[in-house]
Amino acid sequence: MTLTVNDESRTTEAASIEQLVHEVLGEVPEAGTAVALDGDVVPRSAWGTTKLASGARVDILTAVQGG
Repeated sequence: MTLTVNDESRTTEAASIEQLVHEVLGEVPEAGTAVALDGDVVPRSAWGTTKLASGARVDILTAVQGG
């Protein structure tokens, strides 16, 4: 299916947010990551059960230390 991930078109086989995060980041971080699906924040506890549909817009945000 084709999704928009962080404002870029992406073809994926991921069926859930958790699978997509793993695909994009190479792992599923324990903390410091937030995901929005079509503009709505998805609680981390729901990543594994929140299904993706073709055409969805997903934003994956990661915290970065710095100063």
